[in-house]
This record gives sequence, C-alpha cells and structure tokens, in this order.
Amino acid sequence: MAENRAGPPKLKVSGDPELIKLVEDALKEVYDPEIPVDILNLGLVYEIEATKENGKPKVRVLMTLTAVGCPVTGSILGYVEQAILDRVPGIGEDDIQIDVTFDPPWSPDMVSEEGRELLKEVYGYDVVEEWKQRYQQMNEEQSPQQGNA
Repeated sequence: MAENRAGPPKLKVSGDPELIKLVEDALKEVYDPEIPVDILNLGLVYEIEATKENGKPKVRVLMTLTAVGCPVTGSILGYVEQAILDRVPGIGEDDIQIDVTFDPPWSPDMVSEEGRELLKEVYGYDVVEEWKQRYQQMNEEQSPQQGNA
C-alpha cells in the first residue's frame, strides 16, 4: 500500500487511482458531528482500498472514531456508505465494506495539514499544537520526579 502524502499522515491507499480519488472526495463530505472537519482530514480514515472487479467498483474503508463508544458510530458509518454510493458510479451497497478499528487510537496528530488549517479558521488557533503542548505537559506532571526520595 502506498501512503497518501497530500492527505492525513497515517492514510494508506491502494488500488485504482481514479476510484481512490472518488472515495476521498466522498469522505470529505462526511463530518464528525462534534468537530467541524471532514473525517478524511480529521485522520479518522486509516485505509482506502478501491479496486474494480469485472469492471465493477469495490471499496473497503478502514477507519476509526475519535473515541471508543462514540454515540454516533452508526450514523457516521451510514454517512460514509451513502457518500460513497453517491460519488462512485456503478457501486452498490454490497460493494462497500467499512471496518472500524481503534488500533491505533485516534489522536489530533492524525489531522492533515488541511484539517489543521480548517480548525485554525474555526477556533482561531492551532488546536493540534495546543493539544500536543497540553499532552506533553500532562505527561511531565504525571511522571515521577527523578532524584526525589
């Protein structure tokens, strides 16, 4: 599988480049209801496999959610499937497979540069950088002080 350099840092893609582009465009239409960025640029999509079998498109998406037990899991998966159905000509429901994983768990480090810019526009600052700083500070506070008895 090749990495998609322009998209989220962890995204892996394989298959037909035209189909992959259609699927990516479809996924950019699906938003996490709590975060004003599409699921592709949020880094919730880990893999896209898009191939043609006997001329018919087949798509597999491996994705995650921002948290285990996310109450909108069913809705988001439904939106993903519908977006792919709407964007990929000739595909049917049986030709789409959407798998969910929490390994690795999602973190703001997975947000694409485009996603970071969108978040900056909404919130007025780099949310990802702020998260990184807070996370590092929290880890430093929780780690035992060396040299203290």
